[in-house]
Amino acid sequence: MARIAAARLSAEPSSPEQHDRRRRILRAAARIGGEKSLERVQMHEVAKAAGVAIGTLYRYFPSKIHLFTAVMAAQVDRFQESISRPAPGTAPEDAVADLLVRASRQLMAQPVLSASMLQASNTANVATVADTARIDRALREIVLRAVGIEVPTAQDVTLVRLLMQCWYGVLQASLNGRASMADVEGDIRLACRLLLAPRSNAPQS
Repeated sequence: MARIAAARLSAEPSSPEQHDRRRRILRAAARIGGEKSLERVQMHEVAKAAGVAIGTLYRYFPSKIHLFTAVMAAQVDRFQESISRPAPGTAPEDAVADLLVRASRQLMAQPVLSASMLQASNTANVATVADTARIDRALREIVLRAVGIEVPTAQDVTLVRLLMQCWYGVLQASLNGRASMADVEGDIRLACRLLLAPRSNAPQS
């Protein structure tokens, strides 16, 4: 089992050189994590592949939990940047489902890495692994933008949180071989319709 995240925050890069080192570490972790499970990834192996000292790696990422949560955060950021407007006439809940299905397909294309990212982010404590909050915030923004809510109510935030928890569970079931990709897509679309129906800007029946 992966070592539980050390009880300290990661150092934040401040100079261009430090940002470059951090990016190299994340790329190396993603490459190695695509071939080995989280338990088998060694921090010294990542440091060597990234061309940094092991002390530098631990300064930015005190544990593998920190590291692979950050890898997931970087992937979520890239996904968010790639999102385009939904096709005209698409129902908001269907637009969210389309986005989550697309994200699921991308994740399932790298099942070993995806399992490590999900394990890390689900284990991480928000008090010591700041990237967990980044992931939650980015996914919430993606969903709220897709359904056209600029000022969410407390209920909207709760509904999005429940949807994300459902999505993580569906992904984990697929990674464990308990659900096919067709099951994943069907479950995501049903969850979006059910959980987003009570949102604040939903049509009143």
